[in-house]
Amino acid sequence: MSRNAAPEAGTTITLEHAALKDALAFITRVVERRNTLPILGNVLIRVEDGAIRMKATDLDIEAETTVEAGAVEGGGAITVSAATLHDIVRKLASNSQITLGWNSAGQATLKSGRSRFTLHTLPPEDYPDLAVGDMSHRFTLPTSSLHAMIQTVQFAVSTEETRYYLNGIYVHCPEKDGTATLRAVATDGHRLALIDIEAPEGSAGMPGVIVPRKTIGELAKMAGGEQATIELSPVKIRVTCGSRVLTSKLIDGTFPDYQRVIPQRNEKLATLDREEVATAADRVSTIASERGRAVKCEFTEGKLRLSVSNPDPGTAEDEVAVDYAGGELTTGFNARYLADCLAAIGGDTVRLSLSDPGSPALFRRATGDDMLVVLMPMRF
Repeated sequence: MSRNAAPEAGTTITLEHAALKDALAFITRVVERRNTLPILGNVLIRVEDGAIRMKATDLDIEAETTVEAGAVEGGGAITVSAATLHDIVRKLASNSQITLGWNSAGQATLKSGRSRFTLHTLPPEDYPDLAVGDMSHRFTLPTSSLHAMIQTVQFAVSTEETRYYLNGIYVHCPEKDGTATLRAVATDGHRLALIDIEAPEGSAGMPGVIVPRKTIGELAKMAGGEQATIELSPVKIRVTCGSRVLTSKLIDGTFPDYQRVIPQRNEKLATLDREEVATAADRVSTIASERGRAVKCEFTEGKLRLSVSNPDPGTAEDEVAVDYAGGELTTGFNARYLADCLAAIGGDTVRLSLSDPGSPALFRRATGDDMLVVLMPMRF
């Protein structure tokens, strides 16, 4: 055999393009572009009992899935470059069949139609395993509920690395009005978002855990079934949706006492049309400086006036009708934070509770108390 000749594979698997592409799109998202260990840039492909398992990890998160195969000959495992394999598959014809093979020496080939690739590999026995250990709690949620919880509070997760304990979503099971709830909370010190759902069976007594920002981002995109099975220990979380499994370390830290931040005596109440306020705030913030981005909010009976003053571009103001009769009050909010808050709350109408210009504001949905956002005011 010449030096560049492709090896004859001792193991051969045939896969549909769409199935392999979807699997790679899921698992390769956890792979970092730069790695101190070369093998962390690879995906592990293993044949077990005729099934194809694929796995990728960055040592903090591990993504694994099963891929349906048309035909399987042989067994064993290889690891190949995640980026290279993903790029090859993305560029192949969408309705094609892909044949992946390797021999006992670890030499691998990929063929599809007239395309043929020889892939470099690293030993599968060197591939790291994110050992799960004992999981103390296990419960099931509709996948839609998991996504809704994440999307509601994700915007408030801190990106400031020095306060690492805020770089994730705090999940725990407090009692609310005598009823057990599953609660997700996130804060970056300027805003706080919270959502409650009914505590699922099996979640009682679970440890309060902080799920890292990167893991949350992957869970928000995770699909694969109508139900998500969540397993927890004080140090790890594992989420299974259909054939897809995401395992992650948790943040080792103490989440702050967020209850102290939630206003209890905001007695000035306003009811807002969410879309009208969001659109008006976006318009006036066009001339806000990038440093400040503060929008001045003046509440008078039946009216909210939003304005921005900037020495360079000039000034802007807009006005919307609101249901408010709490006496004149002027406060200000970061324009981007206000937009994120209104987007997370959703719906047509928002309830806003205020106290004074220097105190945090409390935003809620029009009906129910399952979700809230706290925004700290800004000087304007």
